Amino acid sequence: MITLGIETSCDETALCLLEYKDDKYKVLGNIVHSQIDLHREFGGVFPMLAKREHIKNLPILYEKILKDSNIDENDIDRIAVTNGPGLEPALWTGILFAKELSKKLDIPVIPVNHMEGHIFASLISKPDDKKEFQKLRDIEFPAIALLISGGHTEIVKMEQKEKYEILGSTVDDAVGEAFDKVARMLNLPYPGGPEISKIAEKARKDNLENKIKLPRPMLHSKDLTFSFSGLKTAVLYTLKKIENISQDQISDIAREFEDSVTEVLIHKMKKVLDENEVKTLIIGGGVIANTHIRKAFEKLSSDNSIPLYLPESGLTGDNALMIALVGTIKPSNDYEGFRAEGNLSF
Repeated sequence: MITLGIETSCDETALCLLEYKDDKYKVLGNIVHSQIDLHREFGGVFPMLAKREHIKNLPILYEKILKDSNIDENDIDRIAVTNGPGLEPALWTGILFAKELSKKLDIPVIPVNHMEGHIFASLISKPDDKKEFQKLRDIEFPAIALLISGGHTEIVKMEQKEKYEILGSTVDDAVGEAFDKVARMLNLPYPGGPEISKIAEKARKDNLENKIKLPRPMLHSKDLTFSFSGLKTAVLYTLKKIENISQDQISDIAREFEDSVTEVLIHKMKKVLDENEVKTLIIGGGVIANTHIRKAFEKLSSDNSIPLYLPESGLTGDNALMIALVGTIKPSNDYEGFRAEGNLSF
C-alpha cells in the first residue's frame, strides 16, 4: 500500500510518499518546503501568507515528489492529511488539495491529528533510508509522551496504540511560543528557539557568571499543568530594569530562560514517572531539537532505566512522513465530512 502524506498545519508545506507492507514501511519520497524566510519580517507566522504559499506550493511539490520517486499517481492507494490542530487557513489548503486528489484518483483520504503525528515521528529510526523496509520502534505500554512545540505543551498517556489520555497541558503559552516571544524581546532573529539555544550554550561553555534569576513556573503545583506566560513576563520586567543591555546580559537571560524551561519540563516528567507505571518515554515536537532539553531527557531516561524515544533531527519539526505513517495505520473509514480543526485535541 502506498500513502501520500500531506502536512500544512503551519508554515511548512510537506509531502511524503510511503509504502507499507507486512507491518514495515519504506520512504519513497519526503519533501519539506519551509516558509521561514517569508515570515521572518513578521517575527512569527502570518496565517494568510502561509495559506497563500501552501496553495502555490502544493501542486508543484506534488509533481516533484511523483517524479523524484518514480511513482505514477494511480499507484497511490490512500491520502493522509493533517486536519488539526494548527492554523485553520493553512490546514484547509492541505485538506482541500487532498479531497480534490482523492476524487480524481478515487481513493480514500484519512484525516490525521498533527500531535499524534509527532508521537509517531519519534518512532522512526531511519527517516532518510529510501532503500529498505523498516519497522517502527517498539513501544512497551503503558507509555508517556511529552509533546513540546510552538503551539503545544502536553503530557499524554498511552495505554495502547491510538488510545490517548491527556494528563497535563499548558494553561497559556506553549513552550515553543515562549521561546519565540522571549527571543523577540532580546531582538534575536526568528525563529527564536534555535537562537536562544545557541547563545545559552555558549554562555555555559564560557562559564558566564549567572547574575539573572528567573522563576520556575508551576514547579511545585500538585498537578501536571504548565504555564509559561509568567516566565515570559519575568523576562520582560528584567529587561525593563536594564539600561543599554550588554551581550553578556543577553546571554545570561537566554541561559537562565532555557534552564527554567528545562527544569520545569523535567520536574513535571519526574512527577509523572513517580505517579504512573511508565515503560516507554516518548518526546516529540519541534522544541526537542533543543540540545540542552534533549540532554536533560536523556539523563532522566538513564537515571530511571526507561527507554526513551526521540525524533531524529529531520523529524523534530513539521513533516508529512509522520502524517503518512499515522494515516497508513488508521482504518480507511468514511471520513468524508471532516474539516479543519484549529484546536483539535486527542
